[in-house]
Amino acid sequence: MRAILLVTAGGAGLFAWQQGAWGSLAGAALVALLLTLSAGWREAAVSSAAAPAQGDDAGNRLLLDAAPTPMIALHDGHGRALNRAARRLFATDDRIVALPPALADPELRDVRHEGRHWRIERVTLSDSRTIATLIDVEQEARLAEARATAEMIHVLGHELLNGLAPITSLADSALQAIETPGTDPALLHEIIGTLARRAEGLERFTTAYRTLARLPVPQPRGTSPAGLAADWARLFAGRWPGVRLDLSVAADADWPLDRDQVTQAVLALLQNAAEAAAAGRQRPAWVALALSIEAAGLTIEIADSGDGVAPDDAARIFRPFHTTKVDGTGVGLSLARQIAHAHGGTLALVPGLPTRFHLTLPPRDRIAVGDGDV
Repeated sequence: MRAILLVTAGGAGLFAWQQGAWGSLAGAALVALLLTLSAGWREAAVSSAAAPAQGDDAGNRLLLDAAPTPMIALHDGHGRALNRAARRLFATDDRIVALPPALADPELRDVRHEGRHWRIERVTLSDSRTIATLIDVEQEARLAEARATAEMIHVLGHELLNGLAPITSLADSALQAIETPGTDPALLHEIIGTLARRAEGLERFTTAYRTLARLPVPQPRGTSPAGLAADWARLFAGRWPGVRLDLSVAADADWPLDRDQVTQAVLALLQNAAEAAAAGRQRPAWVALALSIEAAGLTIEIADSGDGVAPDDAARIFRPFHTTKVDGTGVGLSLARQIAHAHGGTLALVPGLPTRFHLTLPPRDRIAVGDGDV
């Protein structure tokens, strides 16, 4: 029975770790510790009548006292404090004189004591005794809030770097063009225009994301797919000059979309594709960007010459903060899919090689169109 409970506690601990529920993780770990030591406690209880307490009991008590979570042994409506945190909480050296009714009721999972709200995690041992750990709900909420804040900062930092890198490259290109005699003014105009649009779009996106701490509601406006593709191609060339970009546009009608958000999503996909192509075995490295209008809507396909996505990773690549890269944040693909969904569209990985992502934005009659902004 103890082995089954240990496995259960271990599974709960793993789930808590993945979800960032640090209070639950601590509770699961402490319960596992208690189960491991419970056999020793029972043996010590049996032998205590014939022999003095052994050093192992003192060691077990020290281990429990090091735990910050109050732990209580419950039996027949009585309770005993098992560690320093519980003794301090209930102002007792051993037995809890005024045991809160919620602790004595095995069906209840919450208790208020000393002005604080506690969640009760219970494990019943084979001798019908129960070990209860008390998780400070307010402290757990504060930790969850801190984690959410850290994740939001991660998102903003990732997207800022992802957006600023091509801006820096375009600025360098503009300076080189100015210093090169005979530069075509039209080329310089294109570079500066793309740079200005990207800088303004990134500023709007980041400000809204920071203010709302979530993805802003899309503001769709009629936009030229060909003009968008040209912007993306210039941004790509400025950031990944060593990877060839094959561009194909078969969409000549304006399409309702939030230009800033869709650009953010496509840049994240292009970054993944360029990095995969550069690290792949095929040479020369290439990325293909294709825009077309189909029955499902406007389809944006990004393919690359990389080695593909491992089957085990294919099911997880869109999960927030999942990454297979040493310095990755696991934000780009998750955010790209959020943007697609916010537009009423989809983003999916197409099985097989070459690696292909399909981002589809729905037809005009399924999106509210604002004033034109081509």
